[in-house]
Amino acid sequence: MIIHPNFNPVALEIGPLAVQWYGLTYVFGFLGVYLAWAYRLKHQPDAVNSRWNLDLVSDLLFYGALGAVLGGRLGYVLFYKPMEYLADLLTIVTGIREGGMSFHGGLLGVIFALWLFSRKSKIGFMEVGDFVAPVAPIGLFFGRIGNFINQELWGKPTDLPWGMVFTTADEQARHPSMLYEALLEGLLLFVTLWLVSRTRRPIGLLSGLFLMGYALSRMLVELVRVPDDHLRYLFFDWVTMGQLLSLPMFFLGLFLVINSRVNGSQTHPR
Repeated sequence: MIIHPNFNPVALEIGPLAVQWYGLTYVFGFLGVYLAWAYRLKHQPDAVNSRWNLDLVSDLLFYGALGAVLGGRLGYVLFYKPMEYLADLLTIVTGIREGGMSFHGGLLGVIFALWLFSRKSKIGFMEVGDFVAPVAPIGLFFGRIGNFINQELWGKPTDLPWGMVFTTADEQARHPSMLYEALLEGLLLFVTLWLVSRTRRPIGLLSGLFLMGYALSRMLVELVRVPDDHLRYLFFDWVTMGQLLSLPMFFLGLFLVINSRVNGSQTHPR
């Protein structure tokens, strides 16, 4: 049994300003995404459309970050606590200090932002999606580390040797489910997509693999993760909101992968 280090959620205090670790993980995630893109442009030029450059990458990062943050917050409000927040709309903004971000909402926000970027840059929407997909797990990894620091989204009790006691829960050893997600939807998915992205491939393949990989990882971890108190299980005492929202992701990803294989001759141009 391991006891959580009980990190101080405040990383830095400068007068009245308190910088939270959770906020910094977002910064690290976006920075990691930018550096990975810059690396691809320099070291993997044959696998990236020649129209991409650092100026476009900077614009894309701005669009994606805005979509992720706004979509993540609105998604949490609509998917998880609609009545509570709609009763006091101001708390949608002020309540963010208490947490409350949804990956699925963030994904929808990013998709919309990528569509806007695609129209502005005149680069195909699916090509933009394939450019984003291999590096997106970097942001997911840092986000889950932020959950771990905050001791949130912990798992069910376990007697496994790596079970961890979270002081925000109780004295029972629990699955460190946020670390499971950091490894699966973060590290493992990143390595998989990065390797696939190093060669020329059909358009849509990377986007489809990302959607399928995240959905499978999330649905698997949800089996050992404690559901939100106000929602609990939706069906059969094991189906959660996270699994329900991930299911369409999986089938959309499967469609994109199959479609990319059918149209295999349509590869990313140089």
